[in-house]
Amino acid sequence: MKNRVKTIVLALVVATITFAFTPIEDGVKEVKVETSSVTWKGYKVTGSHTGSIALKEGSLEFKDEKLVGGEFTIDMTSVENTDMEGEYKAKLEGHLKSDDFFGVENYPTAKLVFNKVKSTGKNSYEVTGDLTIKGKTNPVTFDISIYGNKATANLKIDRTKFDVRYGSTSFFDNLQDKAIYDEFDLITDLEF
Repeated sequence: MKNRVKTIVLALVVATITFAFTPIEDGVKEVKVETSSVTWKGYKVTGSHTGSIALKEGSLEFKDEKLVGGEFTIDMTSVENTDMEGEYKAKLEGHLKSDDFFGVENYPTAKLVFNKVKSTGKNSYEVTGDLTIKGKTNPVTFDISIYGNKATANLKIDRTKFDVRYGSTSFFDNLQDKAIYDEFDLITDLEF
């Protein structure tokens, strides 16, 4: 039994090292939207909510085994809440899709286009790009890590820059415990 456990551990270590040092071929790599995920987390005075949102399409571009570009389209109609159930889940999802938040009937997609990619380590990069939500485009900067055929990134988005003002103390007074913080997080796990 001990030998079997040692063999499994050794196999995992070898696989991890292999993926970390396997060169990435140059060119545009399509992201596998069915096996990739985008998770969101929004914060309010009384807590937070989490959920998911689907990628419609995406790609990462490599040159000389380094990340040099990328482009993603997000399906805003797929916004889903994952921390509630039943009536409250449905109400929150409907509200997020309404004009108070992302207005998905008029703006069914959001887009992120990489403009500048700077290497910050062996598998790490700082990306500056243009994010478009509700027809408004603003720059965002975030870190992305690439390991084998996978990438992870965490973005912090100020929703007010995209005219998503509902519950924001930047625009409304006396919200007290109804206030929703301006920034929300997007956590991505990509496979290509």
